Amino acid sequence: MSKVVAFGEIMLRLSTERHLRFEQAKAFTASYGGGEFNVCVSIANYGGKAEFVTRIPNNEIGICALKEMRKMNVESKNVIFGGERLGTYYLETGAGTRGSNVVYDRAHSSMATIKKGTIDWEKVLEGATWFHWSGITAAISASAAEACLEAVRVAHKLGLTISCDLNYRSKLWQYGKTPSEVMPELLSYSNVVLGDIDTAYFMLGIDKVNPNYQDTKSLPVLYSKLFELCPNLKTVATTLRYSVSASHQRIGGILFDGKTIYNAAVKEVTPVVDRVGSGDAFMGGLIYGLLEYPNNDQRALDFAVAACCLKHTIAGDYNLVTLKEVENMLDGDGAGLVSR
Repeated sequence: MSKVVAFGEIMLRLSTERHLRFEQAKAFTASYGGGEFNVCVSIANYGGKAEFVTRIPNNEIGICALKEMRKMNVESKNVIFGGERLGTYYLETGAGTRGSNVVYDRAHSSMATIKKGTIDWEKVLEGATWFHWSGITAAISASAAEACLEAVRVAHKLGLTISCDLNYRSKLWQYGKTPSEVMPELLSYSNVVLGDIDTAYFMLGIDKVNPNYQDTKSLPVLYSKLFELCPNLKTVATTLRYSVSASHQRIGGILFDGKTIYNAAVKEVTPVVDRVGSGDAFMGGLIYGLLEYPNNDQRALDFAVAACCLKHTIAGDYNLVTLKEVENMLDGDGAGLVSR
């Protein structure tokens, strides 16, 4: 399989236990994660080649994060040291009618203070065929956005397929620029984009339209606007999430290749163990699916939806499932029977 390189921030995740609220917590469960890294973990779990590029502090916590990358079979040879601290986020896991809550502590982290010119992208991307980034990196700081743009430009020059998960996080865009001031140039180089139509419109400076995803006849016109504004765009996908409660989700998906709308059947997911990272699981599944099934967009979309559904059953940021488990779900095995 082709090699995928992703650029972003790995964080320390501190989660309350047993669905406790922050004010009730006497301890937090520590783990690691981050949007782009989670994508790499998924691809590696399916047997693909994935490399994660980031900046971490040269201290015990940074070293633990580096060991985590190696533990998850994600290549880390181009990780660089610098800065004073690893980004952190606190998670209060919801249940029933109470949604989850995330508090970020990422200001002035090693990735937030990275500068363009820090990474030799010509060298890093040698031998790779796919580059992945997300709107999160563009959101954490102006310098991180500039470093991401530098990477995207080199990837484009080298002819790599470039994917982006829009990942709008309102709590992160705090450095004086709006997404519509930063994202259009980044998206102009991207070939595969994951996100809903209104988020994409918002980031591109277009008025929202509140699309009806059930009306598939109207979607090509709405998606085509993205193709007009993003000249290198070839594929756009949207995760369809219908939230019955924090513990019960209905998951589907849409993919548009510029000509045809593909629709994945909605699947019931209940009870939800951990929703965090499910969008990354979809993205990782989509990248793997597009690489493995280059002439079958429906199969690629179905693979992404199945991967996303399975992530809801797993605690932590990562989608710790095998290729066989995703394929089994694709083939209709979603009953959760004991494997003997």
